[in-house]
Amino acid sequence: MFIDIVKISVKAGNGGNGKVSFYREKYVQAGGPDGGDGGKGGDIVFVADDHLSTLVNFRYTKKFAAEDGQHGGNKRCTGKSAPDVIIKVPKGTLVKDSETGRLIADVSESAQVVIARGGRGGKGNMNFATPTRQAPAFAKPGFPGESFNLTLELKLLADVGIIGFPNVGKSSLISIISAAKPQIANYHFTTLTPVLGVVKNGEKSFVVADIPGLIEGASEGVGLGHAFLRHVERCRLLVHIVDVSGCEGRSPQDDFVKINEELSKFSEDLSKSPQIIAANKSDIASDEQITEFREFVQNCQLPIVNSQLFVISAATKKGVQELLDCITENLDSLPPVKSYTPEPLTFAELDQIEKDKRAFKIENPEKGYFIIDAPFLAPIIAAANMDDYESLQYMQRVLRGSGIIDALESAGIEEKDTVAIFDFEFEYIR
Repeated sequence: MFIDIVKISVKAGNGGNGKVSFYREKYVQAGGPDGGDGGKGGDIVFVADDHLSTLVNFRYTKKFAAEDGQHGGNKRCTGKSAPDVIIKVPKGTLVKDSETGRLIADVSESAQVVIARGGRGGKGNMNFATPTRQAPAFAKPGFPGESFNLTLELKLLADVGIIGFPNVGKSSLISIISAAKPQIANYHFTTLTPVLGVVKNGEKSFVVADIPGLIEGASEGVGLGHAFLRHVERCRLLVHIVDVSGCEGRSPQDDFVKINEELSKFSEDLSKSPQIIAANKSDIASDEQITEFREFVQNCQLPIVNSQLFVISAATKKGVQELLDCITENLDSLPPVKSYTPEPLTFAELDQIEKDKRAFKIENPEKGYFIIDAPFLAPIIAAANMDDYESLQYMQRVLRGSGIIDALESAGIEEKDTVAIFDFEFEYIR
């Protein structure tokens, strides 16, 4: 089954919490703090796999989560970092943020791409010892890992894309110039998925893709073309196959114009891609039909690589070698397969992300009682030592710095009112 668009969710691991610990050994007094740092959370990493050609593996597995880093230990031991989660995808997969549509990565090379980074580990209490604070009884919690809802979109990597109406001989051509074995039959839409084949011509080789289902209206979702037009976008060169015999009852000139119109409607860049035109089924076409089509092509305004019309017959292999020689020659002068540049976050988006990290909500269900809903405080509350003055001071600085205290005062909090944060309650004192 060919699947080229899927939606998944990924969650990198959280960093481990720092440890509160003090050195203890016989005959050693006041050994001092020795709590270690937490380990790093696991990353979500994408890697291109040459053996994959579809996203079908994501049809049922849609959630990926990395492990959290281990907490710090005694004797200044750092917690173990969590392993990364490696997700294998076909070459040419675009990774996009489902919520914004922003392109995060183009997985087209063999190098690994980190999509979601694991959180850093929190600092143990050994890091907070000073000449005036020799026994800190608090540590820092680990940082949360990144999480995303992603859309994976596969755009096949091919040097040459074979386009044209159904049943014009695209599959027949790719079957005789490569080892690909597409289904071939005398009816429309025999080929239901793109077919890749490696063509070797002399000492050079290139990848060819048979793009199925292009008909009039393909760019608007008619037929199969809308689903597969995206796979043409990366091709360096297009080979436009036209049934010059008109045996399907259509005009080859009309077919040629309609396909190019669909390319233009789908993408302006795609409409400017270089093309080589191949008039197929010449063995059953008349000389008049071939001459008429040749004159039509020579007068059209398209970025055709070679003004010569290649008259071929995939059934008899007539003219096929000349077509391959032309493709090989022109690929040498064309730029490499198109890659897409990830879109960085804007300053406004970065500011909004920082605001979201510190977002909170205050409820006042009854007089004298305030509830603070602030997810970012959860690890801080969990790691706080309520019996330690310095730890409480740190939590108070967080509440003041995040604007929570100001928001409580704006909400009308008074002396001795109760404030609840998760399972922790305290009286408000100015």
